[in-house]
Amino acid sequence: MTSLYVLFRVGDCEYVLPASEVLQMESYDGATPVPGTAPHVVGLVQMRGRVVPVIDLRRRFGLPAVEPSIDSRVVVVQRNGRTIGLLVDAAREVIHLDESALEEPPDVLTAGGHRFVRSLARTGGRLVMLIDFQRVVGEEHIHG
Repeated sequence: MTSLYVLFRVGDCEYVLPASEVLQMESYDGATPVPGTAPHVVGLVQMRGRVVPVIDLRRRFGLPAVEPSIDSRVVVVQRNGRTIGLLVDAAREVIHLDESALEEPPDVLTAGGHRFVRSLARTGGRLVMLIDFQRVVGEEHIHG
């Protein structure tokens, strides 16, 4: 079965999330910091009348911080009643992936800081990683 996925880039890697869970993608104009949150929580943004907490995936994945660019996007994801924005380096593509193309990542990717990858897929000469949304946001104490 083929499904639609939103493809986004963080650092030199490409990641995907099911398009059915993505509410919107917006340019990033900054966020209002919230004292006492984890270092990878950049703050709150208001999008279409909704206040959304934003997680910087570069920080979450342990990559060096960079200044947001014109390509930076907030991918707003809703799952299990939770709405979270993911700050990514770029997001402009929606791709079709065959569910049978998704495979378990090697053990080295699921240990340590790379526990955020649920599965891998090769598509058109590219390697994309399906992130484990629950693990990316599951340790947070902010609810959207």
